[in-house]
Amino acid sequence: MKPFILQETNWHTVQEMDYGMAILPWGATEAHNFHLPYGTDTFLATEVAKCSAAIAWEQGVKVLVLPEIAYGINSGQMDIPFCMHMSPSTQQRILEDIVTVLLRHHVRKMVILNGHGGNAFQNAIRELELCFPDMLICMVNWWRACPVAEYFENPGDHADEMETSSMMALRPGLVLPLEYAGSGREHRFTIKGLREKWAWIPRRWILTTKDTGVGDPSLSNPQKGKRFLDDCIAQVGAFLVELDGIQSMEELYER
Repeated sequence: MKPFILQETNWHTVQEMDYGMAILPWGATEAHNFHLPYGTDTFLATEVAKCSAAIAWEQGVKVLVLPEIAYGINSGQMDIPFCMHMSPSTQQRILEDIVTVLLRHHVRKMVILNGHGGNAFQNAIRELELCFPDMLICMVNWWRACPVAEYFENPGDHADEMETSSMMALRPGLVLPLEYAGSGREHRFTIKGLREKWAWIPRRWILTTKDTGVGDPSLSNPQKGKRFLDDCIAQVGAFLVELDGIQSMEELYER
């Protein structure tokens, strides 16, 4: 039993706690090439949330990991069976309900631990900070806590060497042998501005890649994944400790 993981603890323990920060793991349910499970983003986000919370808890932070959410924004993947899509407006409503509950129980800080590139919480947080001025809300994209290029030779975008190696380390029984994986070749945009990413349009996934992957996973191994996950978890854990020490918005800024 871990008192910092809500799903694993109980009312006997919770009633004695004075939690000050909540972590909300938010992933997605979508195809990840041929070799990775649909739950890859959720598995990884949840693991990072739990392990980074453990680091913070050991340093005295009263943090509580909420149950994970496994539905992300996947509007560009509707041609691929069972890539589950949640509209941004739905995410907004869910966040409003969660924040309402947390504030009622005197939790004043929430970290959305994001595991899916399609989830963009910035606008939701902007709205929430006006509606709930007593709540400090931030988002962490866990895979950006460490520079991916320093760990992997073929960093990509989706079901690539990073995600494959990380899942090999975390849930090897759910990863098919690499001979099942597609090449992860991306069909790039024909328009220069879109290729260079100073213009933007949602990608239509069925046209972007034949195997739903973007990035070559062929050099993946669990050792790389463990090293990357461990280092990202350490970074996120340190972030939680720092955030716990912030008592007002003014303290977030240098004087």
